[in-house]
Amino acid sequence: MTRTAFLFPGQGAQTVGMAGALCETSAAAKSLFDRASTLLGYDLLNVCVHGPAERLNATDVSQPAIFVASLAALEHLRATDPTTEASVVTTAGLSLGEYTALAFAGAIGFDDGVKLVKARGEAMQTAALATPSGMASIIGLDAGEVEALVAEARPAGTIEVANLLCPGNTVVSGSAAAIDEICRIAEARNLRAIRLAVAGAFHTNLMKPADERLAEALAGIDVKAPRVPVWSNVDAKPHSDPAEIRDLLVKQVLSPVRWEETLRGLLADGVDKFYEIGPGRVLAGLLKRVNRKSEIVNITA
Repeated sequence: MTRTAFLFPGQGAQTVGMAGALCETSAAAKSLFDRASTLLGYDLLNVCVHGPAERLNATDVSQPAIFVASLAALEHLRATDPTTEASVVTTAGLSLGEYTALAFAGAIGFDDGVKLVKARGEAMQTAALATPSGMASIIGLDAGEVEALVAEARPAGTIEVANLLCPGNTVVSGSAAAIDEICRIAEARNLRAIRLAVAGAFHTNLMKPADERLAEALAGIDVKAPRVPVWSNVDAKPHSDPAEIRDLLVKQVLSPVRWEETLRGLLADGVDKFYEIGPGRVLAGLLKRVNRKSEIVNITA
């Protein structure tokens, strides 16, 4: 029997135009955007389809946008291939995508999920505005080599490894000066450092006090036991206990994302088919770097 895992993308997957065609053909998808727009107080679908990019890329907008677009893509899959979901044994999401995974698994309701990612996005946007900061992908080095670069750049400011994505792709996060410095060091050595289109130093202590604001928002949300285990970015392990899930979501704001370890854990757990559900194809590329023979299907928004 096929053991399937649904994977959900994180911030950075958004593009102007996403979800437009999907909502033209799927009433269920359009309904999710309508509900979200009521909760958010603005027309989320219009921003997804028409932008401008500066607004869609803002943390407080992109997080609800990716959350809703991914769940809209899930509705499309349910309509076109209703048997697939029965084979799902577990789920995971990259950073923000963990909230989408929790919503899919029934741990949080859709409306609560929109409220949570709105609060998370606003808190992270505020933290980003408080300290000029950013993120960059370091390509082609192993994690230890990236740690050595981070140590070299650290005199320029706060900088940490933030996302361990796959072999040869590690994301660093820090103050603007430190990101400038690590990119300068990389360029001088003919290494690839790609700045990411994000507002701040996510998954580092520069995001404080966003974690506290998220904890306050979570206090008003009913978190249930998910119907399938949801893998946490913080410890790269599956969880089903609501109290643990709540605690890990708060920790996730400041903690590195252990995505490669999560993928290896899913494979070791016997998952033999993956679906990437939502905007973009980033997660499929990361999975292929971990195990090129893994089967993954993209359900785009």
